[in-house]
Amino acid sequence: MRLNVEKNSFKLKKIFTISRGSRTSADVITVTIRDKGLKGWAECVPYKRYNESLETVIEQIKSIKLPTSISQLQESLGPGAARNAVDCALWDLKAKTTGTPVWKLLGIEEPEPSITAYTISLDTPENMEKEARQKKNYPILKVKLGGSNDENCIRAVRKGSPKARIIVDANEGWTPEIYTYLGPVFKNLGVELVEQPFPAGKDSILRSLDRILPVCADESCHDLKSLDDLLGLYDFVNIKLDKTGGLTEAIKVLKSAREKGFKIMLGCMVGSSLAMAPAMLLAHMCDFVDLDGPLLLDEDRPNPLRYDNHLAFPPESNLWGHPRSTHFHW
Repeated sequence: MRLNVEKNSFKLKKIFTISRGSRTSADVITVTIRDKGLKGWAECVPYKRYNESLETVIEQIKSIKLPTSISQLQESLGPGAARNAVDCALWDLKAKTTGTPVWKLLGIEEPEPSITAYTISLDTPENMEKEARQKKNYPILKVKLGGSNDENCIRAVRKGSPKARIIVDANEGWTPEIYTYLGPVFKNLGVELVEQPFPAGKDSILRSLDRILPVCADESCHDLKSLDDLLGLYDFVNIKLDKTGGLTEAIKVLKSAREKGFKIMLGCMVGSSLAMAPAMLLAHMCDFVDLDGPLLLDEDRPNPLRYDNHLAFPPESNLWGHPRSTHFHW
């Protein structure tokens, strides 16, 4: 078993801005594992918010002792981008060696095309209205907020796309006063939930607030251990494979979250189709799907996921997770 790690950068179609800053490219890590003439591969996106960088994640990946199994990996690396890439590469390799698609190996239902949200990044209200108008064929718009002009931004997006379902992401940029004011305003504008209004670690703020606008944990939700602390505070949890540390833990988080009464959003970092492919196996089990990363790229991987406007299709064999001869036919 041999492991290869490399950096890749994908230029974005336009500047992508959230409350913490802007980016013009998706900088990712690709892991390839070869064994007995077969190859499995996967991608992760290091995230500065979680004290990750390309260099530190590559160092973590290279620390793994080979050969390794999926179960051994869960013990040798904690949740995060490094384990995600290796975990998903091992699942892809297992599909190749067993001749069985990953969804069957996991014992879950065959994945289906799913409606994905399209993300509108933080900008002036005028520009956000323009983009909402351009994307009005998307039934769900996710809007990045966290600035001083959030109300006007949402009014602009609603004007640009009167019929869309809207979810908003504050990326830890709100205060209790902002939530108390904007909650009913946004509810009246048809906003269905807000992601992570307050900084992770200060989640107890929610205990004293009337949650008129449902709240989703993102930066506060990583792995199984996160869930108990979120009970009674959040209505949704956002599952991202770069946070859980791969598909193996993500399925456990999804099942446990359901049992505990949470609704589920399936999210992503800004990455290529290779990063979305494993997550697509879970999409049909979630309440909201936000796997639009490739739609933001100027150029994607070869043999990318298929998107038909708002529909995201599961990966086929030439991308990830299947024996080579297996294709979906829709």
